[in-house]
Amino acid sequence: MHLAPGTHLGPYEIKAPLGAGGMGEVYRARDTRLERTVAIKILPAHLSSDPVRKQRFEREAKTIASLNHPHICTLHDIGSQDGVDYLVMECVEGETLAKRLEKGPLPLEQVLKYGAQVADALDRAHRAGIVHRDLKPGNIMLTPTGAKLLDFGLAKPALPLAGGATLTAEATKTTPVTQEGMLVGTFQYMSPEQVEGKDLDGRSDTFSFGAVLYEMLTGQRAFQGKSQLSVASAILEKEPAPISSLKPMTPPALDHAIRRCLMKEPERRWQSAADLADELQWTGESTAQAVAATPRVSDRKLFERLGWGVVVAALLAAVAWSLARDRSQPRVVRAYLPGPGGATFDFVGDTSGPPVVSPDGTRIAFCARTNDISSVWVQALDSGAARKLDGTEKATDPFWSRDGTFIGFFAGGKLKKIPSSGGAATVLADASNPRGGSWSQDNIILYAPDYRGEVWRVNAAGGTPQRATQVDATKHTTHRWPSFLPDGKHFIYYATNHIGGRAELNGIYFGSLDSDATKLVVASDSAGQYAAGRLLFHSQVALMAQRFDPRSGVLSGESVTVADQVQYDPGTWHSSFTASEDGVLIYEPGVSSPGFDLVWSDRAGKQLGTVGQRASYQGFRLSPDGKRLAVAMGSPRPNIWVFDLARGIRTQITFDEASHYMLSWSPSGQRIVFTEQSGPPGNYGSEIHTVAADGSGPNELLLRPDQPVTGFFWPQWSADQRYLLFLKASGPSGASVWAMPTSGEKKPFLVAQPQNSQANIVHVSLSPDSRWLAYSSTDSGRMEVYVTRFPSGTGRWQVSQNGAGFPVWSADSREIYFLSPLPPVQIEAAQVNTKGEEFQVESVRPLFPGPSFAAAGQLFDLTQDGKRFLLLRPPITESAPLSLVLNWTEELTKK
Repeated sequence: MHLAPGTHLGPYEIKAPLGAGGMGEVYRARDTRLERTVAIKILPAHLSSDPVRKQRFEREAKTIASLNHPHICTLHDIGSQDGVDYLVMECVEGETLAKRLEKGPLPLEQVLKYGAQVADALDRAHRAGIVHRDLKPGNIMLTPTGAKLLDFGLAKPALPLAGGATLTAEATKTTPVTQEGMLVGTFQYMSPEQVEGKDLDGRSDTFSFGAVLYEMLTGQRAFQGKSQLSVASAILEKEPAPISSLKPMTPPALDHAIRRCLMKEPERRWQSAADLADELQWTGESTAQAVAATPRVSDRKLFERLGWGVVVAALLAAVAWSLARDRSQPRVVRAYLPGPGGATFDFVGDTSGPPVVSPDGTRIAFCARTNDISSVWVQALDSGAARKLDGTEKATDPFWSRDGTFIGFFAGGKLKKIPSSGGAATVLADASNPRGGSWSQDNIILYAPDYRGEVWRVNAAGGTPQRATQVDATKHTTHRWPSFLPDGKHFIYYATNHIGGRAELNGIYFGSLDSDATKLVVASDSAGQYAAGRLLFHSQVALMAQRFDPRSGVLSGESVTVADQVQYDPGTWHSSFTASEDGVLIYEPGVSSPGFDLVWSDRAGKQLGTVGQRASYQGFRLSPDGKRLAVAMGSPRPNIWVFDLARGIRTQITFDEASHYMLSWSPSGQRIVFTEQSGPPGNYGSEIHTVAADGSGPNELLLRPDQPVTGFFWPQWSADQRYLLFLKASGPSGASVWAMPTSGEKKPFLVAQPQNSQANIVHVSLSPDSRWLAYSSTDSGRMEVYVTRFPSGTGRWQVSQNGAGFPVWSADSREIYFLSPLPPVQIEAAQVNTKGEEFQVESVRPLFPGPSFAAAGQLFDLTQDGKRFLLLRPPITESAPLSLVLNWTEELTKK
């Protein structure tokens, strides 16, 4: 249907055609009432009788009307006249992105600007429950005020999809439109799940937008072919040509952002358009700063021929040479350090290894994973490639010797050292569950051998370890992340309380090898580092710097922000940054870890599906009937939610500002019991509470410690509900298992305690019939799983042999499942005999790689039939590049 100029639709006078698509024609028109120019989109008369097409048209009107965003086209009105349905929208002046791309790729700054705007618009739509489903250059308008997202005519809910016969049609080389009988959407920009006709969510739009960004940047389509079948095949099976091969000067952060959009599996993409928008905006800001700080280069053709990694290496080498020759005129230089090829950075969690720069500022060491095994890597800052150190498999927390010739690290429950150029590793001391180390010029190593306890010292040549700090059990449960100061005598470390304690007493402390005296330097939620006359420390989401006297441990002046949005790991109280004395700063951008996925797996480790969406889960348990899942979710203060697994509905059942975690179900499935941690100041530690599983009724207190800085953990009821079992801890060692009768005087009694005064019981699990108690203890120097009788606590049998935690019983009490804590973490199964009065371990075998230790609370559970496991897994993502800043202190003088 064609409307001639002068035709009226209600109060709107048609002026000229603007374009046409599979869902209608668009005209420029004048609103005769308000005297303004508008755009009118009509549904042709011969399609108005099609109820499916008309339903989709009406849905577009409602969809657009519900969105209010500066980068989404505004809907003014809707009407019908003489069988013609129409929409009245703002008339957007400019050209479509498709038209602009006919001239070639866009400049980098425009890609980042328009990309961030469209991503923000998509986030607004997704938060309203709307999936665009036809994101392509033709539906993005470039205007003087920015990008505008158009045409929600294909927005969700999805319609029945056509069969595959249309896939052999020729793939158009111009701006494609949806054809009659085709899959809903435009082939060149479809997501894999859209091609396969699956249900869609916002991550499908993210894939489509990644294809658009790729084309904006390179001028080429990400997926090409001579027919729709070949294009669909490319989308499902092939990867686009590397951006670096087409545009070598592309910042690695943008390359990474686009590649993550184009992951075949939705779980590996950006999980929200807001995250993508933030990444594009950050990349734009960082690129602008880097360009402003980088010297101009006359021969641009040389840069176009070089890969980005070579350009970075050449830039760093040139800057290092310049600084060496002329220290009187230092300049701030920013660059990126991509992850090693074929490996991913491993910076977050109990078994990770954040980056550390060498004392002379020329190299970095870090942990990265290949095939789920983490190793230490070393990269010179004037080189384009990192090198893995053989012999450091399953390593965590590397640190440099003062002269840079050795690297200390932890693996296999030991503190080790290895030449930084490669060679054999040497064992120095036991370290069952370490939290960092530091090396002085006098060859003394400070290290934290366990997650609860003190900092120790040992000679780097070997010898007997000695205690370097003493935990005050009335304040803290852990000293960790030690860092020597320049004189090799004084040091700083991080002290906190697993129960919460008093926030004003948790932070960075100052100590000395010559004295037991310590003092708080600054209250913080993360470890710190001294460099270039300043203490660097984490505050909220930023990295701060403040002048610091390393001899007296006194701060002076005001703290200044060095970098915003620095990655923080709340599970270990550590931030991913490192600095050297001569002005090298390296950090991982980002606020925190990306959360976890709840993944179903069979006994062989094959993934069967997921539950819910990625979130900051802090543990979970399946209900006794297997129909519901209780989770602790949220950061930094999790609440309890219950998922109805059949209906896909979740209900929040705790709402206060406390932290709720380490939960379990009552035998009837009607209630949930959990640990609640209030604070700060948290003078009563961690309490045990209960709440109805359906959310009805109040949150009830069951047990409160009668001593300050004492906590109750892992609460669970016995099968007959006569006892409430829990773990009691008050300091760095001695955590033990207790039980409280649920009737009578309700006086708690001791069930099991460590055999070693320096050890702890860490996890507890009652057998389904409540005759046996499985628990993990550090008696041997590392966590192992043991079993004792319940409630008497008599007898003690060791189940695991190579380190283990998180025991979980099978429904018939014939198997105990547990996690081996050292990477690669494995779920193992011990077949046991519990029929008689004596407990017997018959066999132990590994099943499959287990979940990360990077979260509080239970990390896995299994169904009643023992055939399926539910696991808490970190997302599989590619490493974002590290941010590198040379002469970072120069910026502080300007603030």
